[in-house]
Amino acid sequence: MSSATELQALADAPGYHPRRTLPLRVEAMRQLRRRRTLLMGGVLAALPFILIIAFAVGGTPGGGEGGGGTGSRINLMDVATESAANFAATCLFVSAGFLLVVPVALFCGDTVASEASWSSLRYLLAAPVPRARLLWSKLVVALGFSLAAMVLLPLVALGAGAVAYGWGPLKLPTGGALATTDTLPRLALVVAFVFVSQLVTAGLAFWLSTKTDAPLGAVGGAVGLTIVGNVLDAVTALGTWREFLPAHWQFAWADALQPDLEWGGMVKGAAVSVAYALILFALAFRGFSRKDIVS
Repeated sequence: MSSATELQALADAPGYHPRRTLPLRVEAMRQLRRRRTLLMGGVLAALPFILIIAFAVGGTPGGGEGGGGTGSRINLMDVATESAANFAATCLFVSAGFLLVVPVALFCGDTVASEASWSSLRYLLAAPVPRARLLWSKLVVALGFSLAAMVLLPLVALGAGAVAYGWGPLKLPTGGALATTDTLPRLALVVAFVFVSQLVTAGLAFWLSTKTDAPLGAVGGAVGLTIVGNVLDAVTALGTWREFLPAHWQFAWADALQPDLEWGGMVKGAAVSVAYALILFALAFRGFSRKDIVS
């Protein structure tokens, strides 16, 4: 089915308006009912309880190094059980490098490719749903579910941490503490930066999803290339070239957990991630608009 044929059919349809096709609420409910969505939500909600059990069995956490932002090093594990806020920050720290990559790759990489694998994509376009509208609806919903996954983890961690360790200021590994009134805004800033930093994975997964009929290929490809980026960032011989890698800035949110908020690393990291993401999203829309849909 060619794009030109679809556009001609749409122009001849009386009373047709593209904004009425595939509403966001319909696509959101379709994705919400899927088993992989519920499973991913369950895994993220279970992580804080698993860590609480691990701390209870293993004793006071400590030792090892965490990742910093712009060259700094912090160790949130040392103060993980000081308060609910510390516990939530620790949960974000241990999951930001890989675990939170998975739901983003899953929601964005599975969305279009799964329709192709079910041979339902051509029927959606014949409904008729314009190609740009279909991609836009699926992308917005996928990004919404990705953000929800990143919000779910710290929310559950705050609740579970309040019961297990009590409520209080966020104590810093480097000494001192953030005021209680600053704790939640700083954690919200951390979540926002983690989401923006994962837009590269989202863009890569979404682009691959428009290129293949195999959902696992799109999801696995996005996760695999994200891992490759982490490996390249560890190659110090690359020098300043590493600053063009999104992985180089993935822990820049550590600058938000300092007495004096520092924006430099987060701004640079966000700029790199958004630039790559916009290119990948544009490639997805451009390629899909010209693609011959046969599945």
